[in-house]
Amino acid sequence: MTEAPESAGPNGGAHTRYTPGTPCWVSLMVHDMAATQAFYEELFGWEFQPGPAQLGPYVRALLDGQEVAGIGRLPPDRHLPVAWTPYLASDDVDLTAETVRLCGGTVGVGPLEAGDAGRLAICSDPSGAVFGVWQAAAHLGTGITGAPGTPAWNELLTHETAAVAKFYETVFGYEEKRAASFGPDEVTLCLDGRPVAGVRGAGNALPRDRGPHWLTYFEVVDTEEAAERVTGLGGQVLVPAHDGAHGRTATVTDPEGARFALIQGSC
Repeated sequence: MTEAPESAGPNGGAHTRYTPGTPCWVSLMVHDMAATQAFYEELFGWEFQPGPAQLGPYVRALLDGQEVAGIGRLPPDRHLPVAWTPYLASDDVDLTAETVRLCGGTVGVGPLEAGDAGRLAICSDPSGAVFGVWQAAAHLGTGITGAPGTPAWNELLTHETAAVAKFYETVFGYEEKRAASFGPDEVTLCLDGRPVAGVRGAGNALPRDRGPHWLTYFEVVDTEEAAERVTGLGGQVLVPAHDGAHGRTATVTDPEGARFALIQGSC
């Protein structure tokens, strides 16, 4: 389980340009940026620097000097869910956005320029799950993976996988992989045989307050210890630490309710 480009090393490596369709960035829009930055600084050891001014109040999180994620402020008049959003790489965001529309998805924002960093769109698939599309210029995306505090995996939680997996395959050219070791309705999306993201059908177990959504997993050294820190910092544990197919995981929220997962021993 990995979303790193071929140039990434197992202990955290810098990246070149991401292959189209690969999750290349994660971003979080919140109400209180200062409190959110303090939470993730304590949890993952992130530092922060200003991001593109065109995006409004926005910072990029750094780990060992490498960019790993973005945090921005929601407009006060926008009552949107606070959620981590993965961005999928594209060589032509305008063409990708048009393909999203043709395949039954929605383009909610853009395509638009983010200064000299690149060009983006924010979309939703036919089930309503939100994702971003990123066409890199100066900013290639996540600069390091495979180290604690970095994104390790992105998984779409939806009602059932068949139709929505076909949407992503058509838009981004993924190959679909199903295996007996997966759950009864789980799919891995691959590029050139390399796994880049997952789709899991949760049926009626999907949280009613969220609906279909993408879940980002962050690498940690010890899942239990990290989950304990989450609660100590004002977050919540939704699913306690347990062993899964890819490592020991827990699902948690930050103080504003953004869901994410912790994973120990991802590969």
